[in-house]
Amino acid sequence: MQKIQEKDFLIKLVMFLSTLWFIWFSNSHFDEYSIRILNNIAIFVILAVSYNLINGVTGQFSLEPNGFVAIGAYVTALLLISPEDKSYQYAIVDPYPFVMTLHANFLVALVLSGTFAALLALILSFPVFRVRGDYLAIVTLGFGFIIKILAINHPEVTNGSLGLNDIPEFSNLYWTGGLAIVAVVVVLNIVNSKFGRAMKAVRDDEDAAIAMGVNTFKAKTLAFCTSAFFEGMGGGLLAALLTSISPDLFDFFFTFQLLIIIVLGGLGSTTGAIIGTVLVMGGSEWMRFLDEPMNLFGYETTAMPGMRMVIFSLVLIFIMLFAREGVMGKRELTDLFKLRKKGVK
Repeated sequence: MQKIQEKDFLIKLVMFLSTLWFIWFSNSHFDEYSIRILNNIAIFVILAVSYNLINGVTGQFSLEPNGFVAIGAYVTALLLISPEDKSYQYAIVDPYPFVMTLHANFLVALVLSGTFAALLALILSFPVFRVRGDYLAIVTLGFGFIIKILAINHPEVTNGSLGLNDIPEFSNLYWTGGLAIVAVVVVLNIVNSKFGRAMKAVRDDEDAAIAMGVNTFKAKTLAFCTSAFFEGMGGGLLAALLTSISPDLFDFFFTFQLLIIIVLGGLGSTTGAIIGTVLVMGGSEWMRFLDEPMNLFGYETTAMPGMRMVIFSLVLIFIMLFAREGVMGKRELTDLFKLRKKGVK
């Protein structure tokens, strides 16, 4: 048992050091376009692994990520934009006086974004977890719509449909990659703890878990709040990367995109969430050449905007037909090493 634990630790250490080296190498040698794609992938890794905690590990069909990401993005934006820049952005109505006084450095803004989202998740958990299954999905879906509507109808805080611009661009590979590592480590430690076992029990059979004495509400609330915390921080990183946000950015398609990622990677697998993010976010960018004119066996084709999404959709369908539990299923990367050692194919 001790040897297995030591090998697991060495595997995790090698992966951690390799990730740090890749972040440094990419930031030093890649061009600006490639670095921006990697920043986007790192942010979505944060969002995917945290969303997978409530949806995959705990088995709660929640459709709320766009709401918490929007909260994190707006909190970070309001704290980073200087009072001088705010004074000319609010064109619809004058902002509330407290909005003009808000200001903090990037780290504090991210922590506050995550904390605010987690506190809201804690409040929501009491009414939300009174229902299960499809009803839970409907309730959390409504929460995402409410946040978007509030952002549009309260221009005194969010500047309404015009959104917030001139957000300082603080997000770089060290911030996004570093926080992605933190999110993965925290989620993996939760999954492998007694709380993680309680979450899996809720996913497998909530009634049986209650009969065995598991506090299912506590397990679901912990997963929900942890997920919201990292989704809030991810929203803050996204705002500081795009430098401009608006309510339309956080519609249901945002949640749907994350749902595709975790289902493709494997519900319940943190490694799968990472692989799914790379496949979806990186693959869709790599396929942009399909939208442009091409030379196919001597035949010049015209530009076909949207073709990459058609091909990408077909690839996703093909993968899900032959890997119905996703690329990783419920397995982690360390589980594959154990299976290979035992000779299991």
